Amino acid sequence: MPTKDFLLNNIVWFMLIALVVLFSLMNQYFFTAANFQNILTQATVLGLLALAAALPLLVGEIDLSIAGNLGLSSAIGALASIELGLPTFAGVGVGVAFATLVGFINGLCVTKLRMVSLIETLGMMIILQGALLAITKGSTIISFSDAYIWVGQATILGGWPVMPFFLLAAFILMGIVLKRTVFGRKLYATGGNTDAAFVAGIRIDRIKIAAFTLSGMIAGIAGYFLASWQIAIVSDQGSGFLLYSIAAPILGGISVFGGRGQVWGILGGVFLLTIIQTGLSIVNVPSFYVEMIGGVLIFIAVAVDALRVGANGRR
Repeated sequence: MPTKDFLLNNIVWFMLIALVVLFSLMNQYFFTAANFQNILTQATVLGLLALAAALPLLVGEIDLSIAGNLGLSSAIGALASIELGLPTFAGVGVGVAFATLVGFINGLCVTKLRMVSLIETLGMMIILQGALLAITKGSTIISFSDAYIWVGQATILGGWPVMPFFLLAAFILMGIVLKRTVFGRKLYATGGNTDAAFVAGIRIDRIKIAAFTLSGMIAGIAGYFLASWQIAIVSDQGSGFLLYSIAAPILGGISVFGGRGQVWGILGGVFLLTIIQTGLSIVNVPSFYVEMIGGVLIFIAVAVDALRVGANGRR
C-alpha cells in the first residue's frame, strides 16, 4: 500500500520529529541554538562516515574498516605535518591518500580475491586499529598547528560552526553523484541485481572497487575533521563511530541487500542517532543506557529494512 510504503521509507524523519519534541518537553535547554550547533557539529563526523558506509552497502557489500581507517589515516596525516614538517594541506592529503588506498585494497580483495566483505573488512579493521596503537604507542597526539585545527574550531554567522556546512556540501555532492550521474546509476544497478547489471554490460568489479575506494577516501576526510574538532588523536580514535555509522544509513533507507536508498534518508539517520545521544545526555540518562539504546536502534534499523524488502517483494 502506498501509505505503508511512505511510512516505511520515511520512518526516520517521523522518529526524528518525535524525539525533538520529546526532548524539548523534558529539558528546556534542548531546543536552543547552542544545543543545535553542538548537534550539527557532532553530526558532521558521523555523517561523513555514514556516507562512507553507504557506498559499499549500495553495491551489496559492507565495510567494517571505515572507523579504523578514520583513526589511522588521521594519525598519519597529523604526523606527516608534525614530524616531517609538511604544510597542513599536504599532511592532510597524505592521510586522505592513505585512507583511499586502504579502500582500494578492500575493493580488490572483495572483487579479485573473492573474499567476503564482512570478514575481509573486519580483518582490515583489526590491522588498522593495531597499527594506530603502535604508531601512537598509547599516547595522545596533540601538537597541531592553528591551520590544522581551523576547520574544527572556526565559526561564522555569529557563532555557527563551519564543520556542518562541509557536511551539507558533502551530502549535496553525493546526492548529485547518485541521482544524476551514470556512475550513481551503476551503483544502484550493481546492488539491485548483480547478474542483470553484468548482462547489461556494467563492469561489476570496477564499480565495487570504486565504491570501496570512495568509501576509504571519505573515511579519511572524516578522520581529519574529527582530529581537527577534538584537537587530539587518541590510540582508539574513531572506534566508537563504527556501529552508528552503519546504523545511520540503514535507518535512513539504505538496504543491507544493496541497490536501494536515498542520500537524504542517510542524513535523517545521522541526525536521529546524534539527537538521541545528545538528548539522553541533556536529560541526565547514564551513559551505559545510551549505549544500550544505540544497540536497540540498530536492531530497529535492521527490522525496518526487512519490512521494506518484504513490502517491495510483494509488489
